Amino acid sequence: MALFLTLFGASTVLAQTRAYVANINDNTVSVIDSATNSVVATVPVGQLHITVAVTPNGAFAYVANQGSHTVSVIDVATNTVIATVPVGLTPWAIAITPNGAFVYVANQNSNSVSVIDTPTNTVTATVPVGLQPLGVAVTPNGAFIYVGNSGAGTVSVIDATTNTVSATITGFSNPGNLAITPGGAFAYVTNQGNSTVSVINTATNTVTATIPVGVNPTFLDITPDGAFVYVSNFFSSSVSVIDTATNNVIATIPVVLGFPAGVAINPAGTFAYVAILTGNVVLQIDIATNAVTASIPVGNGPAGIAFPTRAPVAPDPIDSLIAQVQALVTGGSLTQSQGDALIGKLHEIRTKINTGQTNAACNQLSSFINQVQGFINNGSLTVSQGQALIDAANAIKSSLGC
Repeated sequence: MALFLTLFGASTVLAQTRAYVANINDNTVSVIDSATNSVVATVPVGQLHITVAVTPNGAFAYVANQGSHTVSVIDVATNTVIATVPVGLTPWAIAITPNGAFVYVANQNSNSVSVIDTPTNTVTATVPVGLQPLGVAVTPNGAFIYVGNSGAGTVSVIDATTNTVSATITGFSNPGNLAITPGGAFAYVTNQGNSTVSVINTATNTVTATIPVGVNPTFLDITPDGAFVYVSNFFSSSVSVIDTATNNVIATIPVVLGFPAGVAINPAGTFAYVAILTGNVVLQIDIATNAVTASIPVGNGPAGIAFPTRAPVAPDPIDSLIAQVQALVTGGSLTQSQGDALIGKLHEIRTKINTGQTNAACNQLSSFINQVQGFINNGSLTVSQGQALIDAANAIKSSLGC
């Protein structure tokens, strides 16, 4: 038993260092050991596959095969395909729930999402969505699935409990891939039609920001701490780096080897890996410096890339408070300037916490509470609305030992 546990634990740790790359032009998946930045295996799969996702425990990789209308299931212990699952027409995007129980597959030409039960590798539900779904992402608590419908210019929100669409968000321009912040408060969506990234407040399912990036943003991923979004701009041959605190682009990284496609951040949050479709390489970007530090040869036409799906994390309390404030602005209780003042204060608090300035963070939280109390006193907020914000701020103060 002890030997089994030792081996199993070692296997899980090893899996977390490996990235899986879908090579669209030679129908293979390259397996990169990110500890050495070398390809350790090449796995034949179905035809014309764009995207890949890996279970949270690193045991299985699921590959969406557009040309075969199937999903290949790779056992990472042996790097062999152990199952092929028929889905809808032209499966384009794929995501796995944080508990590893289900795989959601966006079928571009069926206008649907297939739900695969991972213990049996069978489709247990098919959910109609908008026209031409090209992106799919699951909230960290596994409760909702966000689907980018490129042809409809919408994002569908699927309730995982019922596998039905519970909301449809409008106002996008050929939305593609999505990524959700670790705390689950915001979803970032690439708009290929107007070269922007939209930010969705998941509490209200409204767009709260639109960020200009490079031409034809295609894939994106978010660092494990939620601080940065890395976006591949296909026709600009660049990667944009968005600071989630301000929703501004803080760096643009040129890519000289071809068109960038899939993006994946390693579990440690130290490097971004970008698949270069026409260069047949994966580039490693150092997140600390935003410099390209390695070029890894892979198969022909690398498109999607993935590390294991992140396990569930507790919602970030600052993100949750920001989402609450934005909801009050959207609902008309607070003006934009009032909301911006509170949100700015919350970003300052996050910075103080992250830099170890606990006393300063406590003081800022008290100032935030005073601001909210002022909005209650002048009638901008009802007592219940304001008290909800105050209670959340006091909970953060308690966690800091203020």
